Amino acid sequence: MPQRYSLIAIILHWAIAALLAFQIAVGWALEDLGARGFSLYQLHKSVGMTILALTLVRIAVRYWKPRPAKLEGGWQGALASGVHVGLYAFMLGAPLTGWALVSTAKVKVPTLLFGILPLPHLPLPAASHALAENGHGLLAWIGIALFLLHVAGALRHHFLMGDGLIWRMVPGRSAVLLVALPALILGGFVAGRAILPAPQAKPAPAPMVQEADNEVEAANVAQAEAVNAAAPAENAAANIMQAATEQPVGPPPAWTVQPGGHIGFSVGNDGEAIKGSFAKWTAAIVMDPDHPDSADIRVTIDMASASVGDAYKDGMLPGDEFFGVAAHPTATFVAKGAEATGPNRYRASGTLTLKGVSKPQAIRFTLSGKNGTAKDATRKVSGSATIARQSFGVGNGDSSTGLTPQVALTFDFTAKRKE
Repeated sequence: MPQRYSLIAIILHWAIAALLAFQIAVGWALEDLGARGFSLYQLHKSVGMTILALTLVRIAVRYWKPRPAKLEGGWQGALASGVHVGLYAFMLGAPLTGWALVSTAKVKVPTLLFGILPLPHLPLPAASHALAENGHGLLAWIGIALFLLHVAGALRHHFLMGDGLIWRMVPGRSAVLLVALPALILGGFVAGRAILPAPQAKPAPAPMVQEADNEVEAANVAQAEAVNAAAPAENAAANIMQAATEQPVGPPPAWTVQPGGHIGFSVGNDGEAIKGSFAKWTAAIVMDPDHPDSADIRVTIDMASASVGDAYKDGMLPGDEFFGVAAHPTATFVAKGAEATGPNRYRASGTLTLKGVSKPQAIRFTLSGKNGTAKDATRKVSGSATIARQSFGVGNGDSSTGLTPQVALTFDFTAKRKE
């Protein structure tokens, strides 16, 4: 009866095989998923680093524990040895080239292994990105070929030669394990396919020439900016009615924003929505609600405080593809004057400066609460804005292709009148 491998070697063998099958199933689909595959891309990296770690342990065990002697010589034995060496090279090379690929990518996507352990980028030049990318893809195909050769060799020994070689990787010559352990590989592949998002339905092609398609896309990008640039005509009557016949008495009151306010944002992403918020921001507000033309509003947002609740994506937001925090740490909205659009409803047209670009921007908001005395007057403020992100260069890279042109901004807070 052939000598068996050690139990730890057997466990590592089947665990790595199942993880490789999972990686193949997921890796095939990643390129076509675009932004929808972001979370799977992070899982793919985490599993890849796990394979790298287990392979290093497997190599150590290979020289620590005695290995069974070869059962076959000649060119068949040389081929089997070559396949084994190739598989080890693949199990080391694929994760390493993948690590190099993300380390040299233009968009620096942070890696947290399984959302917990940060993986630093390798100190490699950006010029090596193409080499890493091509190498990773080539190794994947080579690995699949070696994987199939290894399986074919095991089946040959078990069914054609009947030498019992396959029992060296099955504890206790258990027939149940002989079926269950290879089934782990199939299970890994099925699991990888099962977690892929469902394919999106493709809309029927519209009978348009390419120039018309480009025009529609340009219109979508400009839609939010056009809304900000001009007031709707239906507000004209309300604005005229709101104008007071008498002049305000004294300067307009200033307001202090109370703790607990919220500024949030939402953007579409391939049919889904990415929602986030800014943890740090300040607002200086001067306004008499009865005379909105007296308003003087300035809001400053700390862009480094942006979060969407996902460590991977949060790590991307400060980069040049999105907010460019290193060069532009804050965004500001400034408006002089506002106009009433209905009872306790207002619109302020001002200027938004984001990522070094200044564009016209409008916000709409409502006030609730009573004036009270100067000591206890408080107002609850809630409102929204639509921002054309591409006008400010936000989302200008490959990972942003699935994002909608418009970003919905919402805010709510309580302001107390200063004495």
